[in-house]
Amino acid sequence: MPSILTPKQLLMTGWIRVLAGAVLLVASGMAQSHRIDTAHSSVTVRVYKAGLLSAFGHDHEIAAPINSGDVDPAAHRVELHFGAGDLQVQDPGVSDADRKTIRQTMLGPDVLDATRYPEIAFRSTAAAPAGDPARWIVHGELTLHGQVHPVVVDVREDGGVYQGTAVVKQTSFGIKPVKVAGGTVRVKDDVRIEFKIQLTH
Repeated sequence: MPSILTPKQLLMTGWIRVLAGAVLLVASGMAQSHRIDTAHSSVTVRVYKAGLLSAFGHDHEIAAPINSGDVDPAAHRVELHFGAGDLQVQDPGVSDADRKTIRQTMLGPDVLDATRYPEIAFRSTAAAPAGDPARWIVHGELTLHGQVHPVVVDVREDGGVYQGTAVVKQTSFGIKPVKVAGGTVRVKDDVRIEFKIQLTH
């Protein structure tokens, strides 16, 4: 037979539910998500040269404009969205024609295949302090080249501005690092991502 609660037990159960609801309400009020100020935020991807004749190549600096995103500072949660087709080659010291050629190769089917895989996104899954109140190690998932893989990001906050770095391997996402001249000039598998993110007020 089902148990029958006494009036006192019913009253206590009611108070527990009220308190639980209040706690959830307070928690939801504390967790505030802020939009990213895309006009004052930047993400730079650095691809480095390698190979026996690397002196004849050069490193690449890629600007990755943020399409949209938000950050919850209290929950240490972040989500960023990019368009692969929006990536721009910044490489200083090279001609505009060379930048255009490099960008075509980067967005083409042999590298990012931006037409087939237009979305690049990062979503955090966990965060842990890194010995400094302003520094955190953020774990998340990066969507790139149609694949999703875990990424670890080192983040530091300074006056509401978040800066950090992450290193990912191109081959982890099914991308073959570009090679020319029989592989004597190529780019490294490791790619460094640097970011500076400012939130809207």
